[in-house]
Order: sequence, then structure tokens, then C-alpha cells
Amino acid sequence: MLHQNTLKKIAPFFCFILILLLISGQAKTQVIQLNSPTNIQLNISDKIATYEDSSAQLSLGEVIKKGEFRPNYNKIANFGLTKSNIWIRIKIVDHKIASDDYLQLKSPNLDKVVFYYPERGQFKAVKSGNEVAIEHREIVHQDPIFRLNSHTDTTTYYLKVSASSPITLPLFIGSYSTIMQGLSMESNVFSLYMGLIVTMFLYNIFIYFTVRDRSYLFYVVYIFSVGFTQLCLQGYAFSLIWGDNTYLNNQGLVFSIVFVGITSILFTKEFLHVKNYYPKLDIYLKILILLYLICLGISISGFPVEAQMALQLLTIVASISVIVTGIAIYKKNYRPAFYFTISWSCFLIGVIIFILKDIGIFSYNFLTNNAILIGSGLEAVLLSFALADKINIFKKEKEESQSEALRILTENEKLVREQNVLLEIKVKERTEALENINTSLNDALSNLKETQSQLVDSEKMASLGQLTAGIAHEINNPINFVTSNIKPLQMDIDDLNELINMYENIDPAQDLSSQLSSIESFKRNIDLDFVREEIKSLLSGIGEGAQRTAEIIRSLKNFSRLDENDTKPVDLNEGLNSTLVLLRSTFPGNLQIVKEYGELPKVECMPGKINQVFMNLISNAIQAIKGKASTNAEETLHIRTWQEGDEVKISIKDSGSGMSEEVKQKIFEPFFTTKDVGEGTGLGLSIVFRIIENHRGHIDVVTKVNQGTEFIITLPLISR
Repeated sequence: MLHQNTLKKIAPFFCFILILLLISGQAKTQVIQLNSPTNIQLNISDKIATYEDSSAQLSLGEVIKKGEFRPNYNKIANFGLTKSNIWIRIKIVDHKIASDDYLQLKSPNLDKVVFYYPERGQFKAVKSGNEVAIEHREIVHQDPIFRLNSHTDTTTYYLKVSASSPITLPLFIGSYSTIMQGLSMESNVFSLYMGLIVTMFLYNIFIYFTVRDRSYLFYVVYIFSVGFTQLCLQGYAFSLIWGDNTYLNNQGLVFSIVFVGITSILFTKEFLHVKNYYPKLDIYLKILILLYLICLGISISGFPVEAQMALQLLTIVASISVIVTGIAIYKKNYRPAFYFTISWSCFLIGVIIFILKDIGIFSYNFLTNNAILIGSGLEAVLLSFALADKINIFKKEKEESQSEALRILTENEKLVREQNVLLEIKVKERTEALENINTSLNDALSNLKETQSQLVDSEKMASLGQLTAGIAHEINNPINFVTSNIKPLQMDIDDLNELINMYENIDPAQDLSSQLSSIESFKRNIDLDFVREEIKSLLSGIGEGAQRTAEIIRSLKNFSRLDENDTKPVDLNEGLNSTLVLLRSTFPGNLQIVKEYGELPKVECMPGKINQVFMNLISNAIQAIKGKASTNAEETLHIRTWQEGDEVKISIKDSGSGMSEEVKQKIFEPFFTTKDVGEGTGLGLSIVFRIIENHRGHIDVVTKVNQGTEFIITLPLISR
């Protein structure tokens, strides 16, 4: 209620100022008559005629010939942002110009200003504006000032103006002393303003280093940007910073507006805690910052006029947004927002008065010409009050917090005294309980270690059982093949023995013809040629079975070094082949093994452990293929080896069901398994990971659901 009453009290004051400004702006006549000495600055802004050359190419003669000058009935001619050349005609009658009378154009940020005065029937030109260094001007000042050189009763002067900033034409005539007095007053006012800004800057930066509140830091940056912007707007930056460089001055003016706009929004966000109160409004303010940066980019790209047009609209939107933000957060009972809103309102009123002066609603006087400086100064002071009030809030909160802490401390002390006796009893009981728990935990740890050892042994037994089953199946096939060939071979041998006996039992004393006929009949019955071929075929099959049995025994011998702990040079390709032979019985009928072995040097490793890795990975691949929901006509197991520098790589890739990303992240964890209960211990891949890690290698997994899995093992050539 206190702040609302304050608002009601100051509102009539602002209305009174606006009424005075409106009353002071009365229309003037359109004729410049200097019938008295110009011992005061005479405002002739509403007694000129103007012409806008949109082509920006016409000369003075062409402009005079066109004769399209229009009288300016506004208090100040305002053309805003334009790429045109603006021509001003000034006609002075009934007066002989004194030798020290001057024409002052109070607009310091114009790129080009050319003053034409008549002399001996011709017009002479004097240049000013930012294209002329300040030290080269007749009056060393950022405002274009020209001597009125004429001695006739009626004299016509011309001005040509162009700029990439807004063009306003406040024109004054006065004597040298009057002009210098006005410049001195303006300089003093600006010096007071900059003194205020510097004071606020130093004071608040000191406060920041004292309290370490980020709001002060943002305020200091904002105050700096405000002072820098006013330096640019008042024309002081032209000579003091940019070194009379027109391009840098124009870009600096845009940069200063962007700078002050962004810092004001950042200070608003930090000081009012917008993100906490209105998160969506915080996002909106961030968008405004982005738009400011886009405008700066447009200006740097070579379009300063277009950039300033956009900045004019954006600045109005941002100013209103900041005030609305302050009001909205003040309604949340955040007291500093009250001073913040008042300070921004003062600045915005100053901007509005300055703009209304430019468009001719208010008259040009000390108050309207310095409205932005006054509003900005008031804003800086009131924002300091807001920050100071914030400290008072912090101080009050701290005192309340300390009082509450003291109260709680007193109560706690009482409770400590009352519970001290109980605490000792509780500690004793808790100690006994902890000792019992510790004993239980030690027992549980021992059981866990024993269980883990049993699970590891179980995994080894499972691998051994799988290996034994594979060996039994593989050996059984060739043995059955040999066994099945023995009986027909025995029968064929018996037939041959009987034939041989018939030849041995021939009696020469008897009829040889009948005996030989009987032998020939027997030969036809047993089909002797077939028996000979069959014997060859059966012997070949028995030899092949014996060879396959020998191959299995050789692979088993190569694989059986599971408990070897010493490293030795090993042919990894041979280990892979041995593993495939032992697991051949588990292959589905539609599986195709694709082996793509590279020329590998022997690798220093523990062969039994590496063979165990191959066994686990290939077994998992086969199970993944068998476990697919829908199998293909042909499934593949692709095994590839190659060398890269001082490392060898082994890739085992299947066309199985693949894994999700979630499963992939857990496959090397002990006891993790996707198999049904009783089908796996979940230690297989954990053991694989540990073996590869012990060999100073690493294993990578590439997988996608329904697209198979690839394990890539990397081993160093020499064990380190």
C-alpha cells in the first residue's frame, strides 16, 4: 500500500510536466526576421523549407531549379532514418548579418553536412558532419556550426544533410559568444551526467566486491553501457573513441544501442529473478537478446540504416517489456521490483519526451533536449536505491534468520542436556547392534565369496560340459562311420576268402571244366567287380573317419590348455579353427561360416584363456542365431582377423537377434543374463572381459536389435 500511495503522489507531477511541455510548444511564423542583435540563440527550426532528394544525386543548382522546397510547420524537421539527401533552405530577411553570427545544427551524428552561402553571385560550400575531423572545423565541436557570411538585407542559405542515423534538424542562429555559452552549458550538463554515471559505476562495483551479489555486477555493466551509449548519441565518441572514422562511428552507434539493450535485459533478468517467477517470460527476454544480436549482424553486413530501423522498433518493444516485467513481478510481492519499475518509467518518459520534441509536439528547450540524460540519470539513481533496498531486505532476512537460529540453538541446547543421558544408553545399544551386524556382514561376505567362486566354477563346468558334448558328438560321427563300414567290409572279405578257397580246392584229377564252371558261377553270384570297388570305398571311408578323429584330437589338444598361466607366442587363427571344430555339432543346418583370416604374427598371450574367449563368444553367437524369432534361409557367422600397427584385431559377427542399447550397457556385468533361469550364470562375458583386460587389450561391441552383433577384440602383439 505504501508503494501504491507513492505512485498516486508522483503521477500528478509527471502529468504537470507534460502539460507544461505541450503549452510551451506554440506554432511560429514561417519567416526569419533578424531585426535585433542575436544576443540569444534563436530557434529557426520551424522557419525553414526542406526538400528530400530520394536519388541522393542532385546538385544544388538542380535542387534550386526544381523549386520543390516545402515549408516546415513542425517545431523540428524530422526525417527519421532515410538514405535520401535532405536539403534545407534558410531565408533571412530585413537584416544584415553580423560578422560573428553563426548557424548551429544541433545534431552531432550526421555523416555529411554541406553549408552553402552566397558570395559574389555564387554559392560557396563549407563541409562538416562526421566526414570532417572535429579539429579541422571552424568551431571545434561535434555539432555542425557555420558562420553566416553575407551583408545583404535578404539572404538565402542552403544545407545538404545525409546520415545513416535518424535525421532531425534543430537549427539555431546566434552570436559566437551566445553559441559558445550554449555549448558550454550543454557540456557542463553532460559532464554532470557522466559524473553521476561514473559515481554510480564505482559505488556499485565497490558494493559488488563487498556483497558478491551478481545483481550489482550486471548493474555495473548496464551503467557502463548507458554511459557509453550517451557518449555515442551526444557525438563525443566520434573524436574520443572512433578517431573521426565515419564507418566506425556509425557502427559504434548501432553497437551502443545493442549493448545497452542487451545489458538492460540481462540486468532485468538477474535483478528481478525472472526465471524463478515467470520462466516463459525469461525465454521471451532471451529472444529479445537474440533479436538485438541479429540487428547488430545486419549493421555489420553493410546495412546500418536498416539495422537502426529495426532497433527503433525493438527498443520500444524491449522497454515496454521490461516495465511490464517489473510490474508483473512486483505483483508477486517482490519489493525491489517497485523501485525498478519507477526507475525504468522515468527513463522511458525521458525517451518519450525527447521523441515528441523531435517530431514537433514539444518545443525545443533545455528540458526536452536533455530529457534522455535527465531520465537516464534518474533511472541510475533509482536503480541504486532499488539495489540498496535489496541489501536492506537481505539484512532483514539475515537478522530474522539469526534470531530464528538463536531460538533453535537454545532449544537444541536444552534438548541436548535432556537427552545426553539417553544418548549414552543408545550409543551402547547401537554399538552392540553394530557389532552383531558386523559379524553378520562378515559371514554374509564369506558366503558371497564362496557363492561367487561356486558360480565361476559352475561357468567353467558349463563350458567344459559344452566342450565335452561337442567332442563326444564330433568323435561319435567318424567312429560310427568306421563301425558301419566294418560289417560290409567283413562280408566282402568273406566272399573273397571263399573264392580263394574254391581255387585252392581244385582237383586236377577230376573234371576241371565243371569245377571252373562252378567257380565262375560263384563269381557271378557275388559280383566280383562290385566287391572290389566296394572294398576300396569302405577302406576309403574308414580312412576318412580316422582322419577326422585325428583332427578332433588335434583341436582338443590345442584347446585343452585352459589352466596355462604363462604367456607364449600363439597363432590366433589356429585357435579360432580349433574352437570351430569343437563347436561344429552345435551349428544349425542353415549356418554358413565365413572365415576371413589375415596374415597375423604370433601373439604373446595365454592360449587357454584366449581359446576360452573364442569359445564363449562363438557359443553366444550361435545361441543368438538360434534364438531369433524368425530365421533367414541362410544365417552367417563371420570371423575376421587383421593387424593394425602393433595390435591385432579379431571380429566375431553374427546375424542373430542383436541387443538393445540398454542390454548392451550391461552385458559385461557379472551375473547379468538375458537367458531363462537355469540356462546361464551370467558370468560368460564377464570372464571374457576380464581375460581381455588382463591381456592389456579391449573389446568393443557393435549391435542393433534384429541386425546382429559384432564383438571386436583388440590385443597387443607383445604382452606388456
